[in-house]
Amino acid sequence: MSFASLGLIDPLLKNAQRLNYQTPTPIQLKAIPAVLDGRDVMASAQTGTGKTAGFALPLLQRLVQQGPRVSSNRARVLVLVPTRELAEQVLQSFTDYGAGLDLRFLAAYGGVSINPQMMKLRKGVDVLVATPGRLLDLHRQNAVQFDQVETLVLDEADRMLDLGFARELDAVCAALPAARQTLLFSATFTDEIRAMAASLLRSPVDISVSPPNVTASKIRQWVVPVDKRNKPDLFMHLVAEKKWTHALVFVKTRNGADYLSVMLDEAGYAVDTIHGDKPQPARLRALERFKTGEVQMLVATDVAARGLDIDALPLVINVDLPIKPQDYVHRIGRTGRAGSSGVAVSLVCADEAPQLAAIEALIGQTLRREEVPGFEADHRVPETSATGQIIKKPKKPKKPKVWQAAAGGEDTSLSGPNPFNVAKPRSKPAGKPTGKPSAASRKPADKPVGGRGKRPR
Repeated sequence: MSFASLGLIDPLLKNAQRLNYQTPTPIQLKAIPAVLDGRDVMASAQTGTGKTAGFALPLLQRLVQQGPRVSSNRARVLVLVPTRELAEQVLQSFTDYGAGLDLRFLAAYGGVSINPQMMKLRKGVDVLVATPGRLLDLHRQNAVQFDQVETLVLDEADRMLDLGFARELDAVCAALPAARQTLLFSATFTDEIRAMAASLLRSPVDISVSPPNVTASKIRQWVVPVDKRNKPDLFMHLVAEKKWTHALVFVKTRNGADYLSVMLDEAGYAVDTIHGDKPQPARLRALERFKTGEVQMLVATDVAARGLDIDALPLVINVDLPIKPQDYVHRIGRTGRAGSSGVAVSLVCADEAPQLAAIEALIGQTLRREEVPGFEADHRVPETSATGQIIKKPKKPKKPKVWQAAAGGEDTSLSGPNPFNVAKPRSKPAGKPTGKPSAASRKPADKPVGGRGKRPR
């Protein structure tokens, strides 16, 4: 089936052809007719299957057919997204699909000056893509009014709830016209999203073109057990050994991203970072440099996990597992897009066993484990199952009894993170005094400085 068979107008068909869109994906086949009919839609599909085109193309057609009628400081279509990067990407999609059409588009998000966004809104826009916080800032300053909004789109709505946008979403929806079209698109639908959908949608078309919360079949996934302290060294070892030259690397924290960035830079890789504390222009530059190949390794927190469309990305590396199992689906969904193949590798320590179990339960499969010689974990990662259970907690291996010399030559401590769990060797270490002390050694002048001597810790 072709895009023409879906009833799209010629300008949109030409733009789709120019973008090398040959045939509609399953989500587009089902979503485009429903959106054209004005129906509310709740659609889920794997990442990289063309969900944005599934709502952008039909919405552009409806705007064209209705004719220009947007007023100052108004928008006709409102698209809410969780991150600044996704806002820019969705805006670019509308711009590409709507090339040559007499329509105005704008992305509004925090981290940059609000004044240019307010200026552009004075003439009104047909499509406003925004993060909830910045949208409400504009609304409070009367830079945008909602009375002409015809369609509300929540893209990656579950991520917005994870980031704590629930109150902002409630405030936006309360200010919108009751008579509107509402569309929810995501790769994962949590119970919270379904509860929210019940209050937002009117007799929606429920579209699911693949089992919920699954990962693309062409992504090869495995985990590497390792002690937490050895993760950076193992990461660098794998990059060098497997000759990985282009990868998106996920970590939990800004500090973790900066730390790995320094290691990669010192090893001679072109590297950049994306995290919440980085200015938005710098984040956009880093992403663009990564897309063009100027940057080989992009180290990011979960601000880059959703919606970023990176052509032919071969590899995603999870140095840290995400807290939310749904974010694993979105992270590795940056590779294996549009039917291509990809690789997803996760470094997992014993503390992350519950997160690993939750991920395996979500995706319905047990991830293959591969140990790397020289990096075997002392704290073994418990066995898990696709039902989300931790099957067996392995015993901690005993550490060798090794003495370390303390100041003054007396061996009083053992190696290892918890030396007090290791029995003291029977043989006396070299250098330890034997027999009773002489009388001279008991003179006050020989006492340690600072009072009574204490056993060194």
